[in-house]
Amino acid sequence: MNTTKILAVKSIAIAAIFSLSACAGMNNQDKSAVAGAGIGAVGGAVLTGGSAIGTVGGAAVGGYLGNEVGKKKE
Repeated sequence: MNTTKILAVKSIAIAAIFSLSACAGMNNQDKSAVAGAGIGAVGGAVLTGGSAIGTVGGAAVGGYLGNEVGKKKE
């Protein structure tokens, strides 16, 4: 593996670690929205063959659905 690829992999790993620590102060609804957006982005990318529009659309729909599911029932 060349130096550029190694640097890219390490940078992505560090960014993932820092992004996970950002979830510490979130409530249940926020966590559900983030999880839904992630799952929706992957689903949108798979269904559209990696299209950027499909990925963003899937993330938007997934985030909305995750937010609705995470709401507390009163």
